[in-house]
Amino acid sequence: MPKINPIHWRKLVKVFERNGWVLDRIEGDHLVYVKSGYIRPVVIPKVKEVQVFIIANNLKTAKILREEYFKLLRG
Repeated sequence: MPKINPIHWRKLVKVFERNGWVLDRIEGDHLVYVKSGYIRPVVIPKVKEVQVFIIANNLKTAKILREEYFKLLRG
């Protein structure tokens, strides 16, 4: 299993959009995504490289498994 590496925020946005998350609002340089059935939103900062701990926390919030993340990342 490959390890999670920092990626550009646009690639991370595509991962969550492919999983059914919808952009709710933009707060400064952060994109806030929501999905029906989930209480907590996923927050993605607009940075060149989103840090691994942010990706991991968002995956945990979205209940996306590591294997599924890499499938969504590939498209």
